[in-house]
Amino acid sequence: MSDIFNGELTDKENLGALHGYTCSLLVMALMNYILPRELGIILDSSTAFTMKNGNKRSPDISFASRDKLKGLTELPDGFLDGSPDLAIEVLSPNNTIAEIDQKIVEYFENGSRLVWVINLKLRYVLVYRSALEPDRLLKQSDSLRW
Repeated sequence: MSDIFNGELTDKENLGALHGYTCSLLVMALMNYILPRELGIILDSSTAFTMKNGNKRSPDISFASRDKLKGLTELPDGFLDGSPDLAIEVLSPNNTIAEIDQKIVEYFENGSRLVWVINLKLRYVLVYRSALEPDRLLKQSDSLRW
């Protein structure tokens, strides 16, 4: 549950029950959709991705498509190169806008096709299809689509 940014280890603090429960629900929902269709795999925050600039990023939840995993006969014990097709960041009180913006930029520069930023406190999701700006703002009554 750490990132390496500019050569410095940045530990993620214990994020609490709501954060963990939300991530667990999302993992379960994504797995129920992705696994039967054999679209790829879902990974939790213990998986890090090596960015081109050497930074290592661990999104709260990641989806790596079959295409991204093509050529791997098994998952490595270490880091995966590039970034996931879908990176999901669930905000914590200590996240800064600059930190999240930097992660979004790095994800897209390294191959992500979609990034979700989830704000539990204000109950919204920002959906990014590029690093420029969110494509959509979803509130409680909306549904997430790929």
